[in-house]
Amino acid sequence: MDIREDTVNEEKKSLNFIEQKVVNDLAEGKNGGRLQTRFPPEPNGYLHIGHAKAIAMDFGVSERHGGICYLRMDDTNPQKEDTEYVEAICRDIEWLGFKWAKLVYASDYFEDLWNFAVWCIKQGRAYVDEQTSEQIALQKGTPTQPGTNSPFRDRPVEESLRLFEEMNSGNVKPGSMILRAKIDMTSPNMHFRDPIIYRVLNLPHWRTGNRWNAYPMYDFTHGQSDYLEGVTHSICTLEFVPHHELYDLFVTWMKEWRGETDNIEDFRPRQFEFNKLNLNYTLMSKRNLLLLTQEGIVSGWDDPRMPTICGMRRRGYSPESILRFIDSIGYTTFDALNDIKLLEAAARADLNTRAIRVSAVLNPVKVVIENYPEGKTEEIEVQNNPENPADGTHIIKFSRNLWIERDDFKAVPEKGFFRMYPGKETRLKGAYIVDCKGFKANEETGEVEEIRCTYDPNSLAGTEGANRKVKGTIHWLSAAHAIPAEVRNYQCLWTVENPRDAIKDYEQEHGVRGIEAMRPFINSASLEVNTRALVEEYAATLPPLTYLQFQRIGYFNVDPDTSPAHPVFNSTVGLKDSKGK
Repeated sequence: MDIREDTVNEEKKSLNFIEQKVVNDLAEGKNGGRLQTRFPPEPNGYLHIGHAKAIAMDFGVSERHGGICYLRMDDTNPQKEDTEYVEAICRDIEWLGFKWAKLVYASDYFEDLWNFAVWCIKQGRAYVDEQTSEQIALQKGTPTQPGTNSPFRDRPVEESLRLFEEMNSGNVKPGSMILRAKIDMTSPNMHFRDPIIYRVLNLPHWRTGNRWNAYPMYDFTHGQSDYLEGVTHSICTLEFVPHHELYDLFVTWMKEWRGETDNIEDFRPRQFEFNKLNLNYTLMSKRNLLLLTQEGIVSGWDDPRMPTICGMRRRGYSPESILRFIDSIGYTTFDALNDIKLLEAAARADLNTRAIRVSAVLNPVKVVIENYPEGKTEEIEVQNNPENPADGTHIIKFSRNLWIERDDFKAVPEKGFFRMYPGKETRLKGAYIVDCKGFKANEETGEVEEIRCTYDPNSLAGTEGANRKVKGTIHWLSAAHAIPAEVRNYQCLWTVENPRDAIKDYEQEHGVRGIEAMRPFINSASLEVNTRALVEEYAATLPPLTYLQFQRIGYFNVDPDTSPAHPVFNSTVGLKDSKGK
């Protein structure tokens, strides 16, 4: 084997199984050697991190292998959809770093789908059914018991054509008539038992106005839209596996309708499925996420506790960290519950390379350096990010009166405590070595109110005297220059590892649904607002969504609510993995 062949084989090994199928199809010249994918969200809510996995696949595979990807809004349910969601979807995809070749809508094909449905009726492959939904459910049988034919299954073609037109008149009550495909009521695949392909809604559509009162179902829209757009690879999640045969059948029928019968298996979209992204302590259901916003459990779709892409952006996750996480868990053909700590680890690794280092004190206690000149202020230059010198520097000010973290001082230290306590020298990060001489405590509560120190003038970091070693380094803020800030600390919104299953079980056990079944599992301590926090002046000037590392504390993000007079920061992830959740 020569070096070139070996390299090609190594590249193949690194492909996920979907990509490998795509590469094989391209090599075999299927669809004329073209590659076209699509991402088809329904605009009835904001995208969440589960969608990010599909986005990374649909857009990523086309980018890496010379293809294109369409963004298609699956807008067949006008009662739930809104332009707000369309705009949010576009914004989130762009933020993740992907570009679509064309923005299209399922509603672009309503006329084609209607005409195709009429052809199906004329071919004896569809009929109008007037049974109730309960009757249809009973008549369809079970996975182990075949269904029975609808009493309307063999009604005359002319009658079904007339009633189908009536379904779109606006005069038919929703639920009183549906159009069903005539396939096989005894099929082991339940989706083949005369599936519903059109239903009456009598609602205007936000794009097509009052043109339609009857709308196509998803199974009668998805594959046909893929075909009409020229999609070569329809990549879906595992819940669509049972729909796969129906997808192929409807595409075959559509090719017949269009007269493409010579090579019916050529130039058709091919559907492949992969596992969804599931995270523990996370609920990813647009219906339930909407309930959380409507009930005021969260502040909106972009609440940093939400798994939405906009919520994660606001909390401080970078697009690179999300894609790094998705790449690390991979694509398989079985569902699994992924540990949220993997996501946090990916964020931590990425933010380490891009976050600006600043000083913040979340629970301050005052330090007075008794031998430091009163009124004196020094400017100390610090790196924005030691991992990347090109990010430059900024200035932090030093003075006689400082703030430090209360946890960095112990009146009586336990063994292994190397920060500040009476009789010990401590390095102030980037500044001087100080020697703790004592402290003043509140007579009633015993709480430390002020710490007294002296400093070594020859120990400034970066100078020759800084070489003197002491155990323990802490961060600080100049009291005269510290800016009051609001810091929002976030934890998981849910107290159970698998909230989806817990909510489902609670619904069945207690006979309640919706938000009432969710409340027992919502973490009341998921948001803690700290108004005692202080930050350095530079941090208060940074724009919203700036990635920060509060030194020795964790990674944070500037919240959009921030202002020069009232800076606001969101906790993203700690510097280290926290064992307790």
